[in-house]
Amino acid sequence: VYWAQRSVSGGTAMPLFLVRRRDDMLIGAITLDNIRRGPAQSGTLGYWTGEQFSRRGYMREAIEAVVHHAFTRLDLSRVEAACLPENIASRGLLEKSGFKYEGVAQSYLQIDGRWRNHVLYAALRADRRGKTTVG
Repeated sequence: VYWAQRSVSGGTAMPLFLVRRRDDMLIGAITLDNIRRGPAQSGTLGYWTGEQFSRRGYMREAIEAVVHHAFTRLDLSRVEAACLPENIASRGLLEKSGFKYEGVAQSYLQIDGRWRNHVLYAALRADRRGKTTVG
């Protein structure tokens, strides 16, 4: 709770619980974290959901809402997300939510005491895609 309060106050994160509308059941959480201003204008998305609530569209709705908020209210240009390469459900969820595969980060996060590779995805704000001039 202390971390959440401090990061919200500092503008570096937006942690949210997901509660099902019809019965107020806690179904998961989503966080826009590591919000970076200046030239980056980006943040990192993390999420989890209870197994009994997976593949029902809840998390896709949450991801799309948070990304929309990040682009329209927070003026971010890029939202990043990462997941384990074998997590096919999460990879599909990100792709269905408009994220594009960008590559693999070696030893990205420590899970169960082991450094694990992750696949990286990003969603870019459409009007911020940069133009380059050659020559």
